[in-house]
Amino acid sequence: MTYELFIGDYTYSSWSLRGWLLFRKLGLTSQIHLVAFDKASVADQLPQIAPARTVPAMRTPEGTVVWESLAMAEDLHDRHPDGGLWPTDPAARSLGRALAAEMHAGFTALRGECPMNLRTAYHNVPLSDATRADIARIETIWSHARTKYADQGPWLLGSYSIADIAFAPVAARFAGYDVALSNMAQAYVDAHLSDTMFRQWRTMALVTGNTLQRYAKPFDTKPWPGPKPRAATPVDTGPAVNATCPFTGGTPAYFLDLNGTIYGFENKLCRDETAHDPDAWPAFMAMAKDL
Repeated sequence: MTYELFIGDYTYSSWSLRGWLLFRKLGLTSQIHLVAFDKASVADQLPQIAPARTVPAMRTPEGTVVWESLAMAEDLHDRHPDGGLWPTDPAARSLGRALAAEMHAGFTALRGECPMNLRTAYHNVPLSDATRADIARIETIWSHARTKYADQGPWLLGSYSIADIAFAPVAARFAGYDVALSNMAQAYVDAHLSDTMFRQWRTMALVTGNTLQRYAKPFDTKPWPGPKPRAATPVDTGPAVNATCPFTGGTPAYFLDLNGTIYGFENKLCRDETAHDPDAWPAFMAMAKDL
């Protein structure tokens, strides 16, 4: 039996992003179950893993259900201690746990006023005093960590860890709601927006599920502030220069045009995700470079 991962809408489910990033960081394959946000309640869609009532949740290979992202993180770290979810240095690990726990339990004003929405970025957003207080606190703890570990890499503890997974949706909120930040904090947000795993999740958000109006805000919009994707266009027919799909190894049936060259994919989802941001998918870019 393999791991099973239950996640919500790619566009809006900030907690699900955390659960998915845990598995991607470890390089673990899981059977993914997508819980729609425009159907029955999340709890009603999870009868097979009661008493879990929210996403993300996972079922371990032994059948144990774990239904909180922080609990999932620590359980996966225990099971895969060499996977890099936490640094080996005890001091860094202690700080990281404090950061992740505060994110898990706090910042309710920011989370309520600025729900994650990876399809839209707003401009000149008026924010409440309570949300600005949350932002100030986040900048304080980010600065504390980055000052200590700046020489070890771009992440809170230098290298990517559970602490960064905890704050990935916060980076998305700051980007999506045009939050003015210090240079340090903006650089940290930019690291998330440029991260391959984050970019992959966002391409899935753009092609999976429906736009839910309850998440819309009455503000002016702007282009998504992450790296500008290179232009790629879905096309109806081949032939493709590649004989097999870069992701599945299957026979191409869907196609896209990148710089005048036609590439093929076995299924439409893989093609559409790649078309939105080719550089988010190293397997495709490696194939395109070699051909």
